[in-house]
Amino acid sequence: MSRQVNQVKLGAEFIADTPHRESNDRCLWAARMRRDKVANTLPEWEEMRDLASEIKKNSLSHLDEYLVQFEENLKSRGIIVHWAESADDHNDIVLDILRSHDVSTLTKGKSMTMDECAMREHLEKNGIEVNESDLGERIQQLDNQRDSHIVMPAIHKLRTDVARIFADKLGSDPSNDDPVYLNSVMRADMRKRYVKAQAGMIGCNYAVADTGTVVMCSNEGDVDICATIPPLLIISIGIEKIIPSQKDLPLFLRLLSRSSLGYDITQYTSHISAPAQGQDIHVVLLDNGRSERLGQSYWEILKCMRCGTCMNTCPVFRRTSGISYDANYMGPLGLALMPSYDLHRYARLPFSCTHCGSCGDVCPVKIPLPELIFYWRQVVVENHESLFSHDLEEGLMGMALRNSTDLQHAEKLGLWALRHLPSAITESGMNPWAEWHKNPIPPEKTFREWYKENFSKENDETGNDK
Repeated sequence: MSRQVNQVKLGAEFIADTPHRESNDRCLWAARMRRDKVANTLPEWEEMRDLASEIKKNSLSHLDEYLVQFEENLKSRGIIVHWAESADDHNDIVLDILRSHDVSTLTKGKSMTMDECAMREHLEKNGIEVNESDLGERIQQLDNQRDSHIVMPAIHKLRTDVARIFADKLGSDPSNDDPVYLNSVMRADMRKRYVKAQAGMIGCNYAVADTGTVVMCSNEGDVDICATIPPLLIISIGIEKIIPSQKDLPLFLRLLSRSSLGYDITQYTSHISAPAQGQDIHVVLLDNGRSERLGQSYWEILKCMRCGTCMNTCPVFRRTSGISYDANYMGPLGLALMPSYDLHRYARLPFSCTHCGSCGDVCPVKIPLPELIFYWRQVVVENHESLFSHDLEEGLMGMALRNSTDLQHAEKLGLWALRHLPSAITESGMNPWAEWHKNPIPPEKTFREWYKENFSKENDETGNDK
């Protein structure tokens, strides 16, 4: 049985690292503020969100039809289509394609679908050299660390961290953390790898059914290089990425970059619909549980565009980093999605939430993330995967909330405990609050008692019942 991810423990380690915590929080909140600013310039912003949500609902409700249409259009232009039921199937298909073309080295654009399948690790185990082309993704690859964010993989790192990694792996100057210099180091290293790559791999932001077009959005141009230089291109697509029509695409493009980074549009939006002369293109359509999720209470998670805005706004994510979730999908998205992959391993994640509701407020396709996180908390408890301490707390609260009389007794007991129990108990490890806070001086009486006393005095003085 897999070991449960302890996001609280991993997050506490990041919180204790003040420079990294402050930088991560500042950068992500800046992206959230840019999102709000640019959204406020569009009077139709909420209407756009509603429309995008309805289009995704339609796509998912008729997914089988749109997938067949997409496949037919791809094949009509000479693109070879493969269907992968699981992550293992996906990896085996990719490896077979590479071996049939005698490929030993490839460049890979950023793709959450490939990360979900642990594809890079699988290929490397089988002798294929894989080089990430996205700057942040490459930094994380060189540091042997998973992504911290689905759009900005290395956002939790400082410039000094990158300088150290590049010096260790690429032989650069460890004392020079100038971003222009660091980018030049990466550019010089990757240029050689692009030229010798025998294959390229990319993901997909939107798969347009009625035209058979694969649409990729990026800000670095690396996706275009991966897709055009090598003679072999493999595209991994989660089947939920389907949208019905080309006329729907502008709406999603307008929402994506504004939600993700607060910019009007990404630097590059690439449309791939046919192989170039002398090129082979293979598309791998991945299910990996998506069809099953369609029939579940949390099906709306499949509307996700992978923009990351729910992470940028989440107070827990901003202060603990995506690394603390130890999952392919982190933040509010991960809380609502990862338990569907492995309930035991990710049972604690749905409890890493303050329920501020901000993630649901900013989602461009209006996924009800707070409700889905509540749903998974219930599933965790019903399947006896919750922590004993959570069960104990819930049981005690259930007893206290049975009726008003029990609640009043519980209030008085709690106040007595705060006033009389020694700090060695109230501020021990049994109370996580005490690790970062000093317990406040308890009042003389409960609020209910104070209210009744003052309410009665007002009635006596005025003769009125207020």
